[in-house]
Amino acid sequence: MSDATMDIAGPTLPKIDQQKLAPSPGYWKSVGQRLLRDPVTIAVTCIILTILFITIGAPLVTSADPFQGSVLMRLKPIGTPGHGLGTDETGRDLWTRLCYGGRLSLLAGVLPVTFALAIGGSLGVLAGYAGGLVGTLIMRVMDVFYAFPSILLAIAICGMLGNGLTNSILALSIVFIPPLVRVSETVTTQARQLDFVEAARASGTTTFQVIRHHVLANVLGPILVYATSLISVSIILSAGLSFLGLGVTPPTPEWGLMLNSLRQAIYVQPYVAALPGLMIFITSMSFNLMSDGFRSAMDVRLNK
Repeated sequence: MSDATMDIAGPTLPKIDQQKLAPSPGYWKSVGQRLLRDPVTIAVTCIILTILFITIGAPLVTSADPFQGSVLMRLKPIGTPGHGLGTDETGRDLWTRLCYGGRLSLLAGVLPVTFALAIGGSLGVLAGYAGGLVGTLIMRVMDVFYAFPSILLAIAICGMLGNGLTNSILALSIVFIPPLVRVSETVTTQARQLDFVEAARASGTTTFQVIRHHVLANVLGPILVYATSLISVSIILSAGLSFLGLGVTPPTPEWGLMLNSLRQAIYVQPYVAALPGLMIFITSMSFNLMSDGFRSAMDVRLNK
């Protein structure tokens, strides 16, 4: 995985239209209509839903035990009777391992972004709306985290806390908080300068009500779009941590860990060894393309 892959760089954020009031139900309806006319977004959404169904409903699509192996069935090729996608280095059915392994890979991709969205989004909105000393203090603290590449920061945190899924999720959550704070602060600063927000503040409306009814209506969309793009990065980073032995521990099935355990078999069964990596690529790319579709549908400048 290259350094460019590890940089947390989201899609171009849609700027808030200075002449536009808070998004109306008609606006969200038009966003939905544009999404339905986007074949790429529909296709990748179907792929994500299929992967979710296969992983969550793993017992329904496979009856094999993901932990049961056989020395006599080690590294069988794709198409082996009873093992359609072959077997791994200990003779375990690879299709079953991929199904069950997707649960932890998706969990490690979605949970860190969710936690970072709740914490980073709140801090960013606070910094953008309050400004002044509060905003400066929050943003300068976040700038400290930008001194470290995301993957190195995640490795350092996991190295201190120890391996395991919980520590991996915690490390990635910390890694994703700074970029979400920065995005939230930027769009909130734009929204704070809108005329109807200034009017609400001048009328004596409480700060909480202004943020809830006026600011969040304009900033929540761009923040969610950016957060969606981070899911693909989170899947890759969590797989990388497991590959390095800092994430999920054996024999638990997880795509990054499976890729690590099968790397020695690449010269014997290259297609079998590449399957976990292929699943990581397809899933992360699908989330990335879905995020791009959401951004395009919500950007009024691209849909005039």
